[in-house]
Amino acid sequence: MATEHPARRAAQGSMRAVLAKDKQAWLNLFADDAVVEDPIGVSPLDPAGKGHRGKAAISAFWDANIGPNKTEFDIRHSYAAGNEVANVGQIITTMADGKKNYVDIVITYKVNDQGKLVALRAYWEFEKAFGPLMTAAK
Repeated sequence: MATEHPARRAAQGSMRAVLAKDKQAWLNLFADDAVVEDPIGVSPLDPAGKGHRGKAAISAFWDANIGPNKTEFDIRHSYAAGNEVANVGQIITTMADGKKNYVDIVITYKVNDQGKLVALRAYWEFEKAFGPLMTAAK
C-alpha cells in the first residue's frame, strides 16, 4: 500500500499500533470526538449499535476487544478517495485461549484536516465470524 494519502497513513498507523499492542499510539491517532464502529450496527461488541464515540469509549473498546487478543491484518486492496480510505482483506484474531478466527472485512478510515481519525468503520458479519467459535464453546 502506498503511504502518501492521509487516511491511508492513519490506517497504516492504526494497524501498526494494533500489531504492536500499543494502545496509546492507537488512541493518539483519533480526534477527540471520533467514533469506532467495529462492526457497524448492533452486535455483542456494541449492543446499542451506535459505535464507540470519544476517546474514553474508544479506549474501553480497545480494553475489551483488541488488548486481550493478537490481531493480524492481510489487506489485499486499499482504495483512497477524498479524506477516506477503504481497506479490503482479512483480519486474523488469535484469542487468549489460542483459538484463531478469520474475518473477511472492509474497514474504512476517515480523517480530518489534521490527519486525525474521525471514523473507523468496519464492515463484517459478527455471526458469520464468531458463530462457529460460540457454537464450539457450548
